[in-house]
Amino acid sequence: MTTIAVVRKHGQLAIASDSLTTFGDVRLGHNYKTEHDKLLYLHDSWIGLCGSSAHHLVVASALGQLTDVKLNSRMDVYETFRRLHPVLKEHAYLNPKEDDDDPYESSQITALIANTSGIYGVYSYREVFSFDRFWAIGSGRNFALGAMHALYDSAATAEQIAHAGVEAGIEFDTASGHPIVTHAIQLVKDTSA
Repeated sequence: MTTIAVVRKHGQLAIASDSLTTFGDVRLGHNYKTEHDKLLYLHDSWIGLCGSSAHHLVVASALGQLTDVKLNSRMDVYETFRRLHPVLKEHAYLNPKEDDDDPYESSQITALIANTSGIYGVYSYREVFSFDRFWAIGSGRNFALGAMHALYDSAATAEQIAHAGVEAGIEFDTASGHPIVTHAIQLVKDTSA
């Protein structure tokens, strides 16, 4: 899958991702494709997606069909992804079924959103979390979370910590690979350590 990490520290926010695409056992490295950035810049936000390799184009196209997209609070993100779900089903032919006893249809998307208002995580049933310090998604997330936890209270910057998180994912997760892509954002108002 991938490793995507985001960190907020000292008025800065950084989001980073690996660049490997996998199709089952086949690895498509950055040398074999023209686009290897898993981070989309849409609506003044960096959006990192994991799961199906189709998500990148599908989400970029589908968000382009929505009007009044807002991603600056937990509720804004929820409402945007709630309105996005029918577009994914109707225009991108999303299969919303996971398990028979699921309480809601799945959007089949896991995403991290980074912008001047903070860090948001979106999961398949459109549940949204706001994160204060750092978070990671993808198959390398546990390695990334451990690395970022170990470094967070050090002198490292948000960008250095996010990079280290993805580096740990690449080191130990077979579905993550170089190069690492990182984007930094200056926060509007920040009270984090």
